[in-house]
Amino acid sequence: MTFSTQTTAATSSVLEARKAHNAKLAARADRTRVTWFPPLLLAVLLLLPGLQFFGNFNYVLHLVLFTACYAAMTSGWNILGGFTGYVSLGHNVFFAIGGYFAGMIFARYGISTVILAPLAGLLCAAVGYLIGSVTLKTRGPSFIISSLALVMIARILFDNWHYVGGANGVALAANGLPVQWAKLPYYYAFIAIAAFAVWSSYKIKHSKFGLGLRAISKDEIKAESAGIDTRRYKVLAFAISGAFVGMAGAVWGEYLTYIRPNIFLLILISVNMVLMCILGGKGTIAGPVIGAILLIAFNEVFVATLGASELNILATGALMVLVLMFFPLGIIGTLSRHHRLPRFLNWD
Repeated sequence: MTFSTQTTAATSSVLEARKAHNAKLAARADRTRVTWFPPLLLAVLLLLPGLQFFGNFNYVLHLVLFTACYAAMTSGWNILGGFTGYVSLGHNVFFAIGGYFAGMIFARYGISTVILAPLAGLLCAAVGYLIGSVTLKTRGPSFIISSLALVMIARILFDNWHYVGGANGVALAANGLPVQWAKLPYYYAFIAIAAFAVWSSYKIKHSKFGLGLRAISKDEIKAESAGIDTRRYKVLAFAISGAFVGMAGAVWGEYLTYIRPNIFLLILISVNMVLMCILGGKGTIAGPVIGAILLIAFNEVFVATLGASELNILATGALMVLVLMFFPLGIIGTLSRHHRLPRFLNWD
């Protein structure tokens, strides 16, 4: 047997062993993953507005759609911040772009923002690609600072852009549905956007593209040395993540019945995305959803008990610190690391 034949045989045996090992890992993941829970949760949420037949549950619907809005945005942010490892504090710029794009068309031509949301997402993806091509030349703290600068630039632009109402914004017409059902179009729109964002995150994570993003997160230099086009991967991740935030922003403006810079371009919106993702678990599929649910629930409880004051912010911050002391990788990440994650929360 020649040396080349021996080398080929050895390589084939290594590849077969690796393939068998990967198949074993996939089978173990399938045993610990529950595929029926996300569809069941979605079905429950779709049926939830039926409560309106038995009374006024507008507050419940508002909380659910508000949570779905943040779940969609945080799942989108997770593609860049969780999978790729680039922390952005400027993603609410896409929230504003989506809101103003759909809101102005609705104000001028009466086309509902629910219909325009996918177009707003595509526009934000295109803008994100252009912005990412510039800002993603930096890394680490420099990228974070550039993302903050992006919010400031956008705030100045929208405050002084008279066509879109400047700092005063533009009022939008309320829909003509009875009060009992007025929230339904926006409720279902946010549920659909959130479901699409979570599903897309799962597909991306388990694709070649997602593998490249995670390699960049671990070590960008080694990923580039391995042949990954890190520049293109990062820019695409930035664009895709911005698309989901823009879709949520498109519907949010009509839901509030007005668009104004100070409802879209608050730094707190971007900070909430980051906190929700960290609280739930960066880089996981269920983490952003769990983080959105918990942070909004914390805020509602503290507002109800402490009022809308600094005490509410202090209590929420203190609770965040306590949670992250015991769950340093986020709730989903830490439980998964210690093999204590309930199966119904294993969406990865």
